[in-house]
Parts: sequence; structure tokens; C-alpha cells
Amino acid sequence: MRELVVIGVGAGDPEQVTMQAVAALNRVDVFFVLDKGEVKQELVDLREEILRRYATDKDYRVVVGRDPERDRTTTAYVEAVDDWRRRRADVCAELIAANLGEDQVGAFLVWGDPSLYDSTLAILDDILARGELAFEVEVIPGISSVSTLAARHRVGLNQVGRPIQITTGRRLAKAWPEDVDDVVVMLDAQTAFTSYADEEVDIYWGAYLGTPDELLISGPLRDVAPEIEKVRAEARDRKGWIMDTYLLRRTPRPKM
Repeated sequence: MRELVVIGVGAGDPEQVTMQAVAALNRVDVFFVLDKGEVKQELVDLREEILRRYATDKDYRVVVGRDPERDRTTTAYVEAVDDWRRRRADVCAELIAANLGEDQVGAFLVWGDPSLYDSTLAILDDILARGELAFEVEVIPGISSVSTLAARHRVGLNQVGRPIQITTGRRLAKAWPEDVDDVVVMLDAQTAFTSYADEEVDIYWGAYLGTPDELLISGPLRDVAPEIEKVRAEARDRKGWIMDTYLLRRTPRPKM
């Protein structure tokens, strides 16, 4: 039976690729890539560097498909994402059927960790549920941008005896999560942290984590929020894209 391996390859530093991931890379016959169009050459180069450095035990092919566009103008966010994932599943199913033999191993390389705000596993579940293709799935965990962020700032993600929550900028803009003092935010295109600049909150922010262009800023949010906005905007203008993650931390409130 066909086998598909979903391999987490870290936040950006090739040295974050784990030994388990290296072993998996060397079993792969076909690497599947969805070309996002807006992805910059440095990310393509990084993926190629990972394969060149670690996938050395056997010959492999790289098969590229076009990632469908997502409607970013609609207010129906969930419906738009569901539609986009269905169309991605269509593309992936065609790639797998046309390029992966019954006894071969295929792989998708996932930035960070496949379990955290990535659609690859859901897409493969969708393809299997259609009943037209059969394959086994193995998942190799990776070092996420969240772990990298905490390591670069030399902080723990949680305070003693307290929970943390990982959320999106879209949800943070609506409200701070209840009964949580430490919030990790991903996928924030609108700098939602500025909504809390008047509160007693610290921020640990990072962009392009693990890459040579890594940016780090931390401190009281009221003091550093303008700097983060400025640095973030300049970096996005310069590179044409940005990937950033941050931790917001407030002192736990005493229980009444």
C-alpha cells in the first residue's frame, strides 16, 4: 500500500530537523509540494537545503502542484477555509494518484509541527474519506515556531500552575481568553496585540524564527508595541511576506 509521511521540519533552521525526520526523509520516493505562488525564493531554497543535507540515502523526485487561492475578502472565514481545504485536497489527490506507486512512500514537508495550525493532516483525512485512494499515514513531529520563540527569548511558555492558550490573531482581536494569563498568538495579520497596549502585559515577539533574518523584540507591551509595528511593517515591505509568532504574558490576578 502507498504510504504518506507528514514530516515536521522545524521553524526555519535546518538544524532543527530531528533525527526521526532524517530517517523518514531517507525512506521517501516522492516529495509533494504545493506552490503557494507568494512563497519567496528563500523558503524554496530552505526546503531544498533540507533535502540536499539530509535526504542522501536514495533517489527521490519532487512533484509540485499549484496551491489554490483562498478567498481572503469574504467575512465568512470558516466557510472560505473549508472551501480552500477541499480544493487543496483535490490537488493533492491528483498528485498522489498520478505520481506515487502502490509500493512507494510519499511525503509532505511541513514547517514547524504538523499538528499546529497546519492543514495537511485534515486534507489527507479528506482524501481518504472519499474512498478513491488508499494509503497509510505517518506523522513525524517537528519543532514549532512556538517552541523556537520561547527558546530564543529564554522563557517558559507558562507561569507556575497556570495554563497557556495558543490562538490566532483573529480570535485575540475579539477578546483575551478567559482564565488565561499566557497567550501564544499565531497567524496575526492585523497586529491584534495593539488592542492590549494599555494593559499590564509583556510581549515576546519573533519573526522569521530560525532563519538568518530572525527578528526578536520583548518587553512591556505599552513600551515596545510601536517598535514591533514599525519593525514588522518594514520587514514585510522588504521581503514581501512575514511569519511571526508572539507570547503575551500578564501577571496572574489574585483570586478573590
